[in-house]
Amino acid sequence: MRSLMIALGMVPLSACMTTPSGHPGTGEPVMACNNEALEQFVGQPASQELGGRMLAASGARMIRWVPKGGVVTMDFRGDRLTIGLDDANRVETARCG
Repeated sequence: MRSLMIALGMVPLSACMTTPSGHPGTGEPVMACNNEALEQFVGQPASQELGGRMLAASGARMIRWVPKGGVVTMDFRGDRLTIGLDDANRVETARCG
C-alpha cells in the first residue's frame, strides 16, 4: 500500500517534465529566431504589416508586443520575437526570446 501511495504521489511531477526539444510533451523542435536583422526596425511605428516583416526577417513564429512599462514573463522561447514599444508606439527594442 505504501509503495502505491509513493508511486501515485510522483505522477503529478511527471507532468512538469519537458522533452529535450524544449516544447513540453510535443517532441516538436524549437525554431530558432535570429536577432541580426532586427536593428533596422527600431524607430518604426508598430503595425501588423511591420510585425509580419519582422517575423520574416527574424525567422520567429510568434510576436510578443510589449508596451512601454509593460510586464512580461521571463520564460525564453527560441521561436518568439519580443518587441518593446516606446510611448509613441514605435519599436524601441526587438530581440528573440
